[in-house]
Amino acid sequence: MLAAFELYGIGHTGALICLAAISILIILRCRKDVDSGHAKSALSLLAFCCFAAYPINQAAWESAGGAMTLDAVIPLHLCDIAAFLCGFALITRHPLLCELSYFWGLAGTLQGLLTPNLPYDFPHPVFIAFFLQHGVVVVTALLLPLGLGWRPRQGAWQRAFAWLLCYATIAFLINMALKTNFGFLMHKPNEASLIDFMPSWPFYIFIMICIGGLMFYLLGLPFRKSCQK
Repeated sequence: MLAAFELYGIGHTGALICLAAISILIILRCRKDVDSGHAKSALSLLAFCCFAAYPINQAAWESAGGAMTLDAVIPLHLCDIAAFLCGFALITRHPLLCELSYFWGLAGTLQGLLTPNLPYDFPHPVFIAFFLQHGVVVVTALLLPLGLGWRPRQGAWQRAFAWLLCYATIAFLINMALKTNFGFLMHKPNEASLIDFMPSWPFYIFIMICIGGLMFYLLGLPFRKSCQK
């Protein structure tokens, strides 16, 4: 029987180290020569993984015999959407897609890596699929500015935050209609997370919004003088 997930246990820590190493290797390769065959192959593989992450996650849950609830079937969690956005951002380099990938990836998905909402530990397929899906988002968010030379436009953090509020509004309405919990807007995650330290529903939602706005602002600070118009 596979062990339950252990926060910052061997499996969790090992996954974080692997993702950090992958990020560094891809960033260094792209900084050396983004037009090289190795760099293009790495970018193509990363984009493919962004698009494949959701179906792989679905297959992992089904193989584990997990309940295929609407929360699991419909790709409306923020990290599901972020993975697709990152894939298109890598292919098109569209300014808005890059901004959303950067801010959503580092302000949101990174928190998922640090405090995963997971029932299983390594080497369970659900564990591997989770870190694949969340990992490609964070790797892309780091790669865009550090490896590909992307820079946000003026007002990027406000724009990305506004889109996040739009997502939260739509997700909340869908949750009300379908009795789901996209964005953890209806109740806290079942597994341990930072939200556990916040007040009960609905007050933790307002705190999350404030923290999110602050993180978006801080992530935009390094680009204050280099923002594109």
